[in-house]
Amino acid sequence: MEPSIMNQAKAQLVRHEGLRLKPYRCTAGKLTIGVGRNLEDKGISQQEAYELLENDIRECEVQLLTEIPDIYLSLDINRKVVLINMCFNLGIKGLMGFKNTLAFIAARDWERAANNMLASRWAKQVGRRAIELAEIMRKGE
Repeated sequence: MEPSIMNQAKAQLVRHEGLRLKPYRCTAGKLTIGVGRNLEDKGISQQEAYELLENDIRECEVQLLTEIPDIYLSLDINRKVVLINMCFNLGIKGLMGFKNTLAFIAARDWERAANNMLASRWAKQVGRRAIELAEIMRKGE
């Protein structure tokens, strides 16, 4: 497609459809997002889903580097991924509520960090996910 066609079409569609960054119901009652993307009938492609996921992972890492840089930077890759996973699932505010767990991680007390993770309400809600992440925190693998 010629760039000029793409640019004109984008400008026109944004003007007509609007740009909404959160889901909404269009005039036909369909769940919609962005510039008129009908999520119910069209959804998103696998590539788009992975692009969104990668953006969310990057955002989690930025939040971890902002909130707990000393802890995050001191970890091996596997334990960093555990914190990214928890941040993704809980949000940074939710993860920051794990004060004891984070203190145990900072102290490199992996056993107590893992046990504290498993003793949380979050662990009861997510089940096997928490067990897997706690074991990675415990063993580093």
